[in-house]
Amino acid sequence: MEAAEMGGTCVNRGCIPSKALLAAAGRVRELRQASHWQALGIQLGQVNVDRAGVAAHAANLVQKIRSDLTNSLKRLGVDILIGRGKIAGSQKVSITTPTGEKIITAKDIIIATGSVPWVPPGIEVDGKTVYTSDDAIKLDWLPQWVAIIGSGYIGLEFADIYTALGSEVTMIEALDQLMPTFDPDIAKQAQRILIAGRDIETYSGTLAKRVIPGSPVVIELADGKTQEVVDVLEVDACLVATGRIPATQDIGLESVGVSTDKRGFIPVNEYLAVTKKGKPVPHLWAIGDATGKMMLAHAASAQGIAVVETIVGRPRQVDYRSIPAAAFTHPEMSFVGLTEPQARELGEKEGFEVQVARTYFKGNSKALAETETDGLAKVIFRADTGELLGAHIFGLHAADLIQEAANAIRDRQTVSHLAFNVHTHPTLSEVLDEAFKRAHEMVTHR
Repeated sequence: MEAAEMGGTCVNRGCIPSKALLAAAGRVRELRQASHWQALGIQLGQVNVDRAGVAAHAANLVQKIRSDLTNSLKRLGVDILIGRGKIAGSQKVSITTPTGEKIITAKDIIIATGSVPWVPPGIEVDGKTVYTSDDAIKLDWLPQWVAIIGSGYIGLEFADIYTALGSEVTMIEALDQLMPTFDPDIAKQAQRILIAGRDIETYSGTLAKRVIPGSPVVIELADGKTQEVVDVLEVDACLVATGRIPATQDIGLESVGVSTDKRGFIPVNEYLAVTKKGKPVPHLWAIGDATGKMMLAHAASAQGIAVVETIVGRPRQVDYRSIPAAAFTHPEMSFVGLTEPQARELGEKEGFEVQVARTYFKGNSKALAETETDGLAKVIFRADTGELLGAHIFGLHAADLIQEAANAIRDRQTVSHLAFNVHTHPTLSEVLDEAFKRAHEMVTHR
């Protein structure tokens, strides 16, 4: 059953429309880089942007994928019930529809209610001048100056879109470091190219204590530690990209005696069965953002597959360490497994040393041919066994390149094994190939 649009956040308000906007923004950025084209022996004329056309591209893509998804479900014989569902007891769901409430029963129930943008206290959202990513993907207008609160995936991707389309950007991060969730080496490179290289004004260790919609938008900036106001910005628009929270309020969990944690996430065990006081509730499961495991669409899909396998008698768990993630900036960022600080913390706990190997796109033949040589690949591994613990890539097509490392981590492979894989030449995949070979030398030469 679905209360809103089929496809949830990813299809309608998340990864799909944002990638459409990023695709258009990326083309504009590339076409406006005269030096890039001159290096290839190509001269281009003026590039103009039709904002409405770009927005229509994203909207049309959403409509197509939503339609394809719905038709696929129908072909598979899935009954689609439109309405808001709530758990109504063991193996029961109540659905509120325009024609009234109905109760249905099921052998098993899977909760997949997703998440919504989180807006911190003190920030007033009007959906026009101060808004979340839900509204930003509509691209109703192009502000001349936009503040972005948060430097995670969403903030970085929209900074990429806005700067490519001609807006000035100010990025505000509450933590002391920009891009706090990324591996430090990747964050350092990305800041140099994606932020400093685009003349984006940044504030770190700074809270947006109050944000008041209007023309202009007024933003009170406070010191992250003392919370005293230190500056006031007046901008044309403000995107609030401070993360997401689970959409788990009023879904009837109390009818089966289940409580969410203090952040609103549904407690689950390793097989994603909903738990009550640590014990599984029979025939009730939860997947996706509502579980708080990894708030990624493909992680939710993996969880859904694992739950269905478990229900039909083939118990399966999700290996979260092997699930990759990406930011579709230009160039892209991707990672899988542990960051270097996380790996070193695990090593201290379990008694092993960690080593790191790095390679750079500037030495890759395909990147040189494309004249797109910014970026690096970094692999993190155990010094004793060579087991791959993490991989991080910043550069051309990083989101595609990470899959090899994800599959390797899934199988707990070693860098010495990976070093003998044969990669097509000349391709970008050789960036990882070279990293694995360097890592192998470090393991064997200890």
